[in-house]
Amino acid sequence: MLLLALCAPAAAQAPGPAPASSPARPAPAPIPVYGYEVVRAFPHDPAAFTQGLVIRNGVLIESTGRNPSSVRRVRLEDGVVLQSHELDPEYFGEGLTEKDGRVFSLSWINGVGFIWNADDLKPVSRFAYAGEGWGLTHDGSRLILSDGSATLRFLDLDTLAETGRVAVTLNGRPLGRLNELEWIDGEVWANVWQTDFIVRIDPASGQVVGVIDLTGLLPRDQAKDPLDDVLNGIAWDAKNRRLFVTGKNWPTLFEIKLTGPR
Repeated sequence: MLLLALCAPAAAQAPGPAPASSPARPAPAPIPVYGYEVVRAFPHDPAAFTQGLVIRNGVLIESTGRNPSSVRRVRLEDGVVLQSHELDPEYFGEGLTEKDGRVFSLSWINGVGFIWNADDLKPVSRFAYAGEGWGLTHDGSRLILSDGSATLRFLDLDTLAETGRVAVTLNGRPLGRLNELEWIDGEVWANVWQTDFIVRIDPASGQVVGVIDLTGLLPRDQAKDPLDDVLNGIAWDAKNRRLFVTGKNWPTLFEIKLTGPR
């Protein structure tokens, strides 16, 4: 799927007489595409297969995949890992979010989520969910989970029971491979796996309302494996309105600001 091609309005139907009772529909407005400027670059552990990322009180909380997978607290300024907790070898770590001192993280195919204390990463409890776990964020009252498909799932923050789903579409077409998630100003922002794009999703309708093109953010020669070492990781500092992004095994975490749209 060529993401930018899907940002253009859908192609018109073949010409032909329209029924008199069916006025022509206006062409859909093009989806805005944003660029970026780098504000600052920070060191990032190049061995961290980043799956989830948030910032809390100036400290990054990050989940990593592969074996061993981990959740960790990371000092923003120099990338030093302050604390780390490894998952049991049977779990491949996935997305992560934080709410009121609780860190929620996912596993890929085990259907098991974990809750940690945000201050010291001590385990608190576990929870179950159906299907795969990819990305995770919250809107203040619900966890929002991606599973690699074109669907976002909502879980109650207290009971952790699923309360609903929404299908994500771009120009009316399903958009899958939604990975790491972040809640920003009423929208769900999602990495699209193995691309240089972040999409901005209306959580009520599931429609993509904007695309962020981060092509060229990390020079290609710094990615050891172009299929694995891909853009993944969005952290929003709401208090200071700072946006951070990184990728799997990237040596750098970037603070960026958006430009455009174009």
